[in-house]
Amino acid sequence: MGGKGFVGTRGSQGLLAAGAAVLLLAGCGGGGEDAKAAALDNGQVASVLPDAKAVPGWRNYMKPEAQKPVPEYPPSVCVARTKEQRKTACEPVTSWGVSAFSRKADMTTLNFWALAYKDEKAADAAYDILAEWYGGDRVGQNAEKVDLGSPGAEREANRAAVGTMAGPATIAQIRVGTTVLGISTGTTGKAVVPDKEVKAFAAMFAERAQQAQNGEKPTAALPGQ
Repeated sequence: MGGKGFVGTRGSQGLLAAGAAVLLLAGCGGGGEDAKAAALDNGQVASVLPDAKAVPGWRNYMKPEAQKPVPEYPPSVCVARTKEQRKTACEPVTSWGVSAFSRKADMTTLNFWALAYKDEKAADAAYDILAEWYGGDRVGQNAEKVDLGSPGAEREANRAAVGTMAGPATIAQIRVGTTVLGISTGTTGKAVVPDKEVKAFAAMFAERAQQAQNGEKPTAALPGQ
């Protein structure tokens, strides 16, 4: 579906302070196999999230920020169908964060989120559950698959002609080692974000996650415009 902002805004924490009310239902590297699968801390998760330099041509209205989840405020981007699934996918999250962009010309939004886990096994289990929620027609009716290539160990993406913002939307999900990454786009206009751009976003995001798990500072970015 796509929408501007994230559900579960927490003004006191600052992470989701974009005033959003709509739930996001919702190359350049990132191979199909993970070289390493290290657990990431808050700082590393924040560094994985794309910033303005990583996504040229888009306005960064929600800067990359990460935090540890607490029972009172579970990750708003971790959504599952049942209580048991939420327990498996969301309770093991060790850190999570978001960053968001917009393109004024056509009121298009671009959102990234990352969920970090203690090990690859936990991330793998979470990915399957989150894919049930975010996959298929969750982005909108009559959704179509988007080919992401081969970023990360697992990946899925879907596009619909009408999402929550009334225009074309996409949702993509990728697992890279101990992280599960999400991307969504949405617009009030009619111009869909091309599949090749979504593929590039996914490759860049996956590479940043892999770089962090390799103990490096994430530097992957889209070509300048």
